[in-house]
Amino acid sequence: MRLIRTRSITASLLVVFSLSLFLAAQDAGSSSSLSAKHAKQPAAAKGSTSLEPGSVVMNIYRNKMLGLTCKVPVGWVLRTEEMNTPLGAASDAASGSGNPGPASTVAARVLLAAFSRPPDARGEDVNSSILIAAENQFVYPGLKEAAQYFGPLIEVAKAQGLTPDEDPYEVAVGGKTLVRGDFHKNVGSRVMHQSTLAMLSHGYAISITLIGGTDDEVEELIDGLSFVTGAK
Repeated sequence: MRLIRTRSITASLLVVFSLSLFLAAQDAGSSSSLSAKHAKQPAAAKGSTSLEPGSVVMNIYRNKMLGLTCKVPVGWVLRTEEMNTPLGAASDAASGSGNPGPASTVAARVLLAAFSRPPDARGEDVNSSILIAAENQFVYPGLKEAAQYFGPLIEVAKAQGLTPDEDPYEVAVGGKTLVRGDFHKNVGSRVMHQSTLAMLSHGYAISITLIGGTDDEVEELIDGLSFVTGAK
C-alpha cells in the first residue's frame, strides 16, 4: 500500500509538533478544569462537512458526529483551546510567512487535549495525555485509507525522537476498526509510550494519540474509547 507523502510541513505535522512543544514547556497561567467546553469548528473544505468539535461533560468527551466517546481520567486538565493556538504560529514559522496559511486556518483542529498534570508543571513521571485531532483530507491528495495517513505521521514521530514499535496495524476499538501505530521514546531515565489511532470520517482524517509511562497505562486510555455502532 502506497503511503501518502507531502513536500512540505502540513497540518498533521503541526499538531504533532505542537504536542511536543506543549509537553516540553507551556506558559499558560491558569489550569483548565473538566467542564463542558466547545472548541471552535474548523472551516469546511472541499469534500468535507463542518466537523462538530465535541465537548467534555463529567469527565467524558463526546462527539456525536464521529460517534466517539472518550473517558478523561479524573483530575486531568484540559488544554484544547491552548493546543489550537500554536497551530497558526507554528504554520507561520514553518512557511516563513507572516500570515496564517491554509494549514492553520482550515486544515487542522485539536478536538480534545487532556493531560494528567498541567504541561508547565514539572514531574518525575511521564505526563500522560490524550490528543484527538482532525485534519481535512484535501491536504493529502489520494488519501483513501487511514493506513496511508501514517506515512507523514511516522516521519514526524521519528523526527521528534520517537521509535516505531512495529508497522501500523488494524485494531477494533469500541466496535469500530481503526489503524494503530505504537511508538516509544527514552526521556532521561523514563520511557514515554505513545499510540496513535487513525480513521477517516466526514472528509477528515481523525487521529487519537494517547501517551503514558507504560504500555499498560496507554492500554487503559484506549479502553476508555468507544464508538456508537453504525456511526460513519
